Amino acid sequence: MRVTELANAMNTTADTVRYYTRIGLISPVKNPENGYKIYGKAVQQRLTFILSARQLGFSVEEIKNIIIEANKGHTACPLVRKIVQHRLEETEKQFQAALLLREKLRNAISDWQSKPDKVPTGHMICHLIEGAGPEEDADHQGNINE
Repeated sequence: MRVTELANAMNTTADTVRYYTRIGLISPVKNPENGYKIYGKAVQQRLTFILSARQLGFSVEEIKNIIIEANKGHTACPLVRKIVQHRLEETEKQFQAALLLREKLRNAISDWQSKPDKVPTGHMICHLIEGAGPEEDADHQGNINE
């Protein structure tokens, strides 16, 4: 298959195929008659793996490392588990942070509904935001310029 044929077969773009070729994750062979790059069944299987890994959130560098392990004849499963465990932990932290932000935003909307609009002054741009500083700095909000 040529680039476009492989891309169509894999439901991706020719640019994606060219990118993975350029960085060495897939390797076509050159047709000796016309010099075109030809992608065989093994490359299609490798690209299936790459695209599946990308859909799961694996970075290109992580995919390279997984392929290196596999090319050495080692199982890549322990590495994959480690990467996924780390990604899950990071995702959980981000999720918890998003939940906290959602709560802060809900509280701000609720609190700000009853507050008047004020014209900016030389010391204040928007009293709603300036009055909503970090909780740990709540005691010092008025003392910033002192």
